[in-house]
Amino acid sequence: MAVFLLSGCAGSAVPATDKKMSIVCTIFPQYDWTRQILGDKADDVELTLLLKNKSDMHSYQPTFGDIAKISDCDLFIYVGGESDLWVEDALKEATNKNMTAINLLAELGEASKEEEIKEGMESEGDEEEGTYDEHVWLSLRNAQIFCSVIAGALSSADPGNAGYYENNLAAYLAKLESLDLEYRAAADAAQNKTLLFCDRFPFRYLTDDYGLDYFAAFAGCTADTDASIGTIIFLIEKVNELDLKKILVTESSDKGLAKTVIRESKEKEAQILVLDAMQSVTSDDAENGAAYLSITESNLNVLKEAMK
Repeated sequence: MAVFLLSGCAGSAVPATDKKMSIVCTIFPQYDWTRQILGDKADDVELTLLLKNKSDMHSYQPTFGDIAKISDCDLFIYVGGESDLWVEDALKEATNKNMTAINLLAELGEASKEEEIKEGMESEGDEEEGTYDEHVWLSLRNAQIFCSVIAGALSSADPGNAGYYENNLAAYLAKLESLDLEYRAAADAAQNKTLLFCDRFPFRYLTDDYGLDYFAAFAGCTADTDASIGTIIFLIEKVNELDLKKILVTESSDKGLAKTVIRESKEKEAQILVLDAMQSVTSDDAENGAAYLSITESNLNVLKEAMK
């Protein structure tokens, strides 16, 4: 798997100086994976999560200070999808020519998935074919790939601690693999394998991993319009047809659409469940205990309820 270098030779180490290694992550999952691999060495680096104040990755715009921090960092980790179109210009301005930049979508290569437009989904009117679903971190299997790439970059930058990082990686991969098995077992045992999202849909990688079907109001999360009457009617009919007792939304939803669908369906007592896409988790949340594994474990419990 490739680790993309802005210049210099692959595997080149960060020059030995008194300056702390600087690592910048655009979203929380990258930040937490890096933190887990660094372990006790996290205090020896400057680790930055760009998202602040509950801003969503899809609406995030970097500040001048953010661009300056990226420009001088040693390791920059970003998703590489539509929400990161600003990154190309930011990297052109980089002053650290030995920076290592990891593009998650590029690391997946042919395993990257295009956004899927399914029956009943609201059309945004300007979809382009070949648009890749950028929510790659919501697959535990992808997470294992990304963590291995991050560990390799850390080991190259800090070869003196390479063994330590590899040990931390192995321990964390075991946890990811174990949770992946729990998801698989839950999906295999599920009575209902069709999920209905009265919301945007960032979970294609997750549903594909475990053979689950879904319906949703929108593909991806870039839509900035409301659902049409046609889409609302379609969702209501699916609730009725499938006798669904659980309706799903993401953590950023105001639940208005879900409440409308339930009110107009025959399932007046249907519950609204929240599946966390981790798109607005901040460094403050991380300091207060938020972690990729714990959020993913909570999502498993939500899915178990939805699949009853």
